[in-house]
Amino acid sequence: MSRGRYEMVVGLEVHVQLKTRTKAFCGCSADFGAPPNVNTCPVCLALPGALPVLNEHAVVLATRAALGLGCTIHETSVFARKNYFYPDLPKGYQISQFDQPLATGGSVSIGSEGNGSEVRIGITRVHIEEDAGKSIHDRYAGVTAIDLNRSGVPLIEIVSEPDIRSASDAHAYLRTLKQILQYLDVSDVSMEEGSLRVDANVSARPRGETKLGTKTEVKNMNSFSGVERAIESEFARQVTLLEAGGRVEQQTLLWDGGREVVRPSRTKEGSHDYRYFPEPDLRPLKLDGQWIERTRQELPELPGARRTRLARDYGLPAAEIEQITASPAFAEYFEAVARASADGKAAYNWVMGEVSAVLRSSGQDISAFRVRPADLAQLLNLVRDGTISHTAAKRVFALMAETGKPAPQVAADEGLLQVGDESAISGWVEEVLVEHPEEAARYLAGEKKLQGVLVGFVMKKSKGRADPKRVNQVLASRAG
Repeated sequence: MSRGRYEMVVGLEVHVQLKTRTKAFCGCSADFGAPPNVNTCPVCLALPGALPVLNEHAVVLATRAALGLGCTIHETSVFARKNYFYPDLPKGYQISQFDQPLATGGSVSIGSEGNGSEVRIGITRVHIEEDAGKSIHDRYAGVTAIDLNRSGVPLIEIVSEPDIRSASDAHAYLRTLKQILQYLDVSDVSMEEGSLRVDANVSARPRGETKLGTKTEVKNMNSFSGVERAIESEFARQVTLLEAGGRVEQQTLLWDGGREVVRPSRTKEGSHDYRYFPEPDLRPLKLDGQWIERTRQELPELPGARRTRLARDYGLPAAEIEQITASPAFAEYFEAVARASADGKAAYNWVMGEVSAVLRSSGQDISAFRVRPADLAQLLNLVRDGTISHTAAKRVFALMAETGKPAPQVAADEGLLQVGDESAISGWVEEVLVEHPEEAARYLAGEKKLQGVLVGFVMKKSKGRADPKRVNQVLASRAG
């Protein structure tokens, strides 16, 4: 297979569940995880005579998302019926938007792994639609079960231009898109809970060709790495087919993650197959231009702008800024610590070190973490002022995370306040020299590199209370 002769062309369709309390067109709960079919009513079950009423908050969140992606918001957009028949679609159609969507024309910039430069991925459109229910194929042998809790939950569909040229860039685009949506606070963007789902349109064309090849749509990908692997697999399949003189058929494919292959699902529909027409039960959505502009002005600081500002304010390298801004909650926690302690580097080390370790082991969310930013900053200030040692600070932090008590109280209760008294330090040094005669003899004979080892012994003996600077001074004096 000569993959080098062909260029990969990918466009992604990302379905994002909006963070609303109720569904798009009725008052049923949109919460995830309820028992099957309890969050339903005549509207989302499509019972005769039931009429949809648009959820205003869904419109607000969709507009925020589109503005955050740099799209043009259209003051008038139209809901349409997208007709198709599937067991988890009670009405036989989905309320969506077609030729007059909410927004068009934005973009997402990513750092391409291919050459390290920034790549702009165009956004074709952002439109509002309702979700379908869920078909469950593995709960009952030989039977497909239907859960309609998800039916009618509000979504936006973000359709990219076919600007993606590698599977790794598709992964980077999705990571960046997810982060932007998190910062905008419009969705939980959890692939595990189905609030972010991705379909990939993949085609191959000879290098240098400008005309698009025949595309296939790949579905059933449940992680960003799964998207990356599925795209690579489908591109390789298409190239092999083209090299053999075959023709790519436009169809929908399912990704089989267990076997790492794509398999056919159905012939890919075109827009004419869905027989779109305007939804007669919903009037056109009209947005006031001044409201759109106010919404734009009220957008939070987005990831790119925050990375630029934090790099300028705290002088951290790009890789560290990237880590600390991975989520808005983490970035806010870090910045509060850095601001209160006036030490961005120490704040980064502690947040990405001790704080992250506790959160990983406990499964806690940083928003509910017992050690608030002001408390951690106070601990850093105690270390900087020499009140407690860095070693003792780690013990203090662990107890703060357990109890929620402030650093000075924990340090005092545990007897961890740093000791600078020369007689106490000299006593600990003498004990260490006696307890470690081999290291002591070599050090006193002039092997200076052992001083750090002996300092460590003293810090352990003093339970972190000894002032390391004074320990080094006392040891140096012993060596003459």
